[in-house]
Amino acid sequence: MSAPQASAPSLDRTDSHLDAEALQVDDDDEEDCEDEVDALRGDGTVSRIKPFTQVYNEKCFKDQSGKLFIRGLPIIARVEATERYTSGSKVRTSTLYAVRLTHGEFTWTVKKKYKQFQELNRDLVRHKLIATYLPLSRLKLRRTETPETAAEMPSLNSSNEDTPSRRASSKQKHLEQYLNKILKLSFYRNYHVMEEFLDVSPLSFIHDLGPKGVEGMILKRSGGHRIHGLNCIGRHQVCYRWSKRWLVVKDSFLLYMKPEDGFISFVLLFDSGFKLEVGKKATDKKYGVKIENFSRSLIIKCSSYRQALWWSQEITDMTEKCGKDFLIPQRFESFAPIRHNTLAKWFVNGKDYFSAVADALEQANEEIFITDWWLSPEVFLKRPAKDTEWQLDLVLKRKAMQGVKVYVLLYKEVELALNINSDYSKRMLMLHHPNIKVMRHPDHVSSIVLLWAHHEKMVAIDQTVAFLGGIDLAYGRWDDHHYRLTDLGELSETKAPLESEHNGQLGEDICAVRATELEARIRERAEPGDLKSNYLYWIGKDYCNFIKKDWIQVDKPYEDFVDRATSPRMPWRDIGVAVHGKAARDVSRHFIQRWNYIKTIKNKYKSTFYPYLLPKSHSTADELPFVVPRSQAANVQILRSVDRWSSGSCECSIHSAYIETIKSSQHYIYIENQFFISCADDRSILNKIGDAIVYRILQAHRANKKFRVYIITPLLPGFEGDITTGGGNSIQAILHFTFRTMCRGDHSILHRLHSEMGDDWRNYISFCSVRTHGELQNKLMTELIYVHSKMMIVDDRKVIIGSANINDRSMLGKRDSELAVIVEDTEMVPSVMDGEAYQAGKFALSLRLECFKVLLGAISDPTINIQDPISDHFFLEVWNTIGSSNTDIYEKVFRCLPSNTVRSRKDLLEFTGQESLATTSPEEAREELKGIRGHLVFYPLMFLSDEHLLPPLNSKEGMVPVEVWV
Repeated sequence: MSAPQASAPSLDRTDSHLDAEALQVDDDDEEDCEDEVDALRGDGTVSRIKPFTQVYNEKCFKDQSGKLFIRGLPIIARVEATERYTSGSKVRTSTLYAVRLTHGEFTWTVKKKYKQFQELNRDLVRHKLIATYLPLSRLKLRRTETPETAAEMPSLNSSNEDTPSRRASSKQKHLEQYLNKILKLSFYRNYHVMEEFLDVSPLSFIHDLGPKGVEGMILKRSGGHRIHGLNCIGRHQVCYRWSKRWLVVKDSFLLYMKPEDGFISFVLLFDSGFKLEVGKKATDKKYGVKIENFSRSLIIKCSSYRQALWWSQEITDMTEKCGKDFLIPQRFESFAPIRHNTLAKWFVNGKDYFSAVADALEQANEEIFITDWWLSPEVFLKRPAKDTEWQLDLVLKRKAMQGVKVYVLLYKEVELALNINSDYSKRMLMLHHPNIKVMRHPDHVSSIVLLWAHHEKMVAIDQTVAFLGGIDLAYGRWDDHHYRLTDLGELSETKAPLESEHNGQLGEDICAVRATELEARIRERAEPGDLKSNYLYWIGKDYCNFIKKDWIQVDKPYEDFVDRATSPRMPWRDIGVAVHGKAARDVSRHFIQRWNYIKTIKNKYKSTFYPYLLPKSHSTADELPFVVPRSQAANVQILRSVDRWSSGSCECSIHSAYIETIKSSQHYIYIENQFFISCADDRSILNKIGDAIVYRILQAHRANKKFRVYIITPLLPGFEGDITTGGGNSIQAILHFTFRTMCRGDHSILHRLHSEMGDDWRNYISFCSVRTHGELQNKLMTELIYVHSKMMIVDDRKVIIGSANINDRSMLGKRDSELAVIVEDTEMVPSVMDGEAYQAGKFALSLRLECFKVLLGAISDPTINIQDPISDHFFLEVWNTIGSSNTDIYEKVFRCLPSNTVRSRKDLLEFTGQESLATTSPEEAREELKGIRGHLVFYPLMFLSDEHLLPPLNSKEGMVPVEVWV
């Protein structure tokens, strides 16, 4: 769009006739055929489209002349209307022509004065003369003799066209014919002046960016960013500058870029904080336009009030027509609406999740987005590894070498507290290829974020398929339903190489090494050796038991740090999900928002090496290049926990979704979560998930209706500590708040239920965990299965899967950043609920059955009926009976901790002082273990119930704010 501008000087040659015969240029020679691809339309016809990778083709606009339009598609102009206006103090009215242009699937409108047509004609004449008479330019022309090119270009007769006597309709028709004539001639159409006249840029006709919106040159004011942390408040209201930029409006965002180099300088996503204001009061400029969202207030300056109104109206029309979904808070106050009929696939445990991610990465053609709390570059996605083909960093390197852009966001940890070494992960990935770009965030001091983390886990492929849930692409996460405790491969009688013991200092910790030395160490990284005969599932650091020993020296990935010949690993239970189409676009939009926000606020990422990312249009989201196998259609909505420090906006829709889903449940709630800290007291605990569970159970009890709640959480928190001596302050702090939620204190679930229904609470809720056993070097052993899931199933019809734990850190939004999805079934299958026929959702039912099969042992014993989740038979005789029996057997055989029989430190000392049956009589113990079914055990609600578990105030854990633990 070009609104009225200052009058142009009169043309020297308005009667010139341009020789089309000499100026026609062959499109096939002019444009690189690789810039476009064939796309199959829904009607079976083939169209030419520009691939999304064109957004990374950052060049000066003039250098891209001839490549902005889609080859082989005509541009059709139609002068639809005129507007009469006066400019300044002039009495004489002027005419503005609204030209509607069509180019394939794209349509847009430009408004031009007649003098601008004159300027265009004059520049085309000059272009023709230069090309004709300058020797170097003449070499670029190719003369063709065809009837089409023999036609002469029409003239713009200024003396006739500007006379008031000429009818307006005739004038419009003449201008329309003039434009259509020159647009048929590629020599003129591809000239940069013509492209500027039509308000087009390199981003105008990219299919996946959606419809073409208004574009044009503007003056924008610097500043306006809302940055969390230490920054000079109000500085940009006084110290600012005006810069010339090309503004592009798309269906869910706008951006501006530098015409001289083509680099995108800023992207403003439409969100629920979006608004437009025009005028001096809002912008401090007479012809200003203010464009706001949650993270920035952008002010542009126009040449007239009419132009300001035009920009405002065009942006408003585009947002209301195409971007309305993001302008208002959706259900649960989420940034994203419900996406109907969306394909989704659940994953139980890391094996299938890692494999599906690996296959999806191989399908990537344009972009890969990854964000993790922890990412281990050397983790293997398919196992047992026979070579390095499926090592994560080498998969990304392979795709980067094919031209795929890989963008990774990592949590920048507090190094004194965590040994995940994100700096090593970043450098390791980026040294592979320049197409791999990694950011870390937050900077703890400048952003004033010391306690909170980026906790979400996500992989997105071409913004079309996205994986999310609780599974980081990191060590220890890969597992299957066998939950193996040992992994010796063919080394059953040998001891794996072991690192030197951790002496309390990081020593050669990679974080303490200078950057140059660090890169040298990375380049000299040891290789895993010959894997052709490998039978290990967990190589090097992947074999772990982090409660017994936390990770150290992760920059030595192939070296064991746990003696696998004597120590069992800790199995890992987790849940993930894949979504497609518009839901995947929403997940990708979240990643893009975070990436662009971090690029804006961190100086080290402001270089052009780290580009601004653009969200694809939802209008093309259903064009799926591939689908994750066994996906099912359902209604899907993306949920988040974010704050200004993490993404520039505020949202706690995960918490809202949990509360509303629990309160609206009809039959049962099944929860698996790494933490269970809730029941608000408006002081130390604020999330209300536990309160919602109490509300729903009391509601069922008062109505005398059957209702079940299943809670699965790990037996111990995931901190290094010796449970035989009490576990240490960190473990005890989490246990304190977990017990406070479940059974201890006035705010606990069981206290509130017991006060109204007595022991009848046992018919409504069950707190459980999971454990397994095995043998190592002919020695019986047991270990808890670490539940890392963040999942809830309700009524066999609704499922929430994500990265959010049930605690304040994950749920409040102001603390850790999280990502989740709620899936609501639309495809129903016959099932049973409380003995009666019931229409269950295909997605939710299949996920629950998979979970119950593993937990209750129905995989090996198909006689166990798990179809009806709330019947008395299932709840009392299957679930409770198996859980109770397994708990008793494990305690009898191993005297394992935590245990209900240990209520004090004195009990703990006596309990650990006695030998277990597994030690004194292994054969008898093996007979007892034959009675174990599945992995379900009861959670030990009375463990250390006589002790105060909060850390002493004079300990380092005691000095940590309570918010860290909850």
